[in-house]
Amino acid sequence: MYISPPFVRFGENQLACLRGKKEKQGTVAMGLVGVHENGNGEMALALGNKNKYKRMDSELSDDFDDEALNLHLQQLERNKSIRKYVLACAIFASLNNVLLGYDVGVMSGAIIFIQEDLKITEVQEEVLVGILSIISLLGSLAGGRTSDIIGRKWTMAFAAVVFQIGAAIMTLAPSFQILMIGRILAGVGIGFGVMIAPVYIAEISPTVNRGSLTSFPEIFINLGILLGYVSNYAFSGLSVNTNWRVMLAVGILPSVFIGFALFIIPESPRWLVMRNRVEEARSVLLKTLENEKEVDDRLAEIVAAAGMSNGEKNEKKAVWRELLTPSPPIRRMLITGFGIQCFQQITGIDATVYYSPEIFKEAGIKNNSKLLAATVSVGVTKTAFILIATFLVDRVGRKPLLYVSTIGMTVCLLTLSLTLGLLGQGQLRIALSILCVCGNVAFFSVGMGPICWILTSEIFPLRLRAQASALGAVGNRVCSGLVAMSFLSLSHTITIAGTFFLFALLSALSVLFAYKCVPETKGKSLEQIEMLFGNLNEWQGSEVEMGDSEHLVQKA
Repeated sequence: MYISPPFVRFGENQLACLRGKKEKQGTVAMGLVGVHENGNGEMALALGNKNKYKRMDSELSDDFDDEALNLHLQQLERNKSIRKYVLACAIFASLNNVLLGYDVGVMSGAIIFIQEDLKITEVQEEVLVGILSIISLLGSLAGGRTSDIIGRKWTMAFAAVVFQIGAAIMTLAPSFQILMIGRILAGVGIGFGVMIAPVYIAEISPTVNRGSLTSFPEIFINLGILLGYVSNYAFSGLSVNTNWRVMLAVGILPSVFIGFALFIIPESPRWLVMRNRVEEARSVLLKTLENEKEVDDRLAEIVAAAGMSNGEKNEKKAVWRELLTPSPPIRRMLITGFGIQCFQQITGIDATVYYSPEIFKEAGIKNNSKLLAATVSVGVTKTAFILIATFLVDRVGRKPLLYVSTIGMTVCLLTLSLTLGLLGQGQLRIALSILCVCGNVAFFSVGMGPICWILTSEIFPLRLRAQASALGAVGNRVCSGLVAMSFLSLSHTITIAGTFFLFALLSALSVLFAYKCVPETKGKSLEQIEMLFGNLNEWQGSEVEMGDSEHLVQKA
């Protein structure tokens, strides 16, 4: 028997609305009895097995809960979309770095066939391998100023075009001289691309995952190296006059995709602010940050850092004058940025990658196909471990990964030196050599490889960032070129074992450098990082992170 308790009156529209919401969310109870008409012709809703009607305040509460839930779901969907967009920007901005990696990987094998086809000397071989790194410093130097004038986005496009021209010339080169012209142009393009990618990504990335995203250029360098090794192995069976040309031609493909990227990626919001295009910068930030309050806060920080508060630029010293006669905070930034770029290369990573066939030949592998197959394992290892770094860099911080990286590299380089110098020919010598080379590139990829570029793109103030990062890239490329161009000669003078012992000593020094000169930047905005270098103690790494202090308090 149905007994009607006090009920809630609804108009037909409100009831239909309520029904729609409840049915959509699946929250209508199975005990819904029905809707009936009272004496005034209005509708009454009975809910539940106990035949009680919902009160109006309960329905209003449900309406508010539904609205809040919908808003929350919309925000989650927007956040997901933003993260995908930022990820796409980081990926497309990193495509130029595939070119550098591919060149490093492919030349390690192509040089064997170039030497056989064009009959070049050992000195010419060293120059051909190392000249790209030396020449790329011109691109890096010009890249800083160019990106300040035409923007980060179009500098990446220019880099791709220059490289394509150089790669095409190398592919068709009939002689060593023409091959060198193409290599010089390719080097300039790579210099532009390597310098601008981490700067651009750091400037568009949210603070919370800036480290992971800024490590993408290093990921793509490693991916390029792996593709270069695979290309060597895949095309080595072609004729000597053809195989190395096909290997070099394949390197053009990644730069083609950069043309498509220009339709997707935005300009850097920080560059837009420097050009007094503040509203455009805000539009970009709305696409890359998850809420409007954060957008407004970040925009205010950028405007202040750019010296454009109240829409006016403050008078500043010329950028290069400020870099050549730096204040104490800028001097500390330069020591950190330039120093870590140099240490990344003088520990011998490019020699390990460029000349891995020579190292494995010294260990005892004689067959060309087996040599190239062994180098593929180096590429796979290097690529796999950079992915680990990407996952950890915003979780554990920059300095812990640097310590693991530099100490591990030192151990591997020293062990490789002792293996080549003390062990006789045999399978143990070959196995240990491959293990040490793979271990060295693994530890490099976990820390020194990506963190070098992350720090350089983070630590400099906005007005100096592009050109100071370019200066760091110049140090990196010069050291890379010197190592690549001297490795064979040095190995003949002090043996390959002695050369790697020297690299081990330099790697040990990099541990001390990380301890004394590299501050922790995890979880800080670019503008907050700038303030770190104003304090000598914080610069030397004595500051305690907020998260660390909270853990200490909780444990206490």
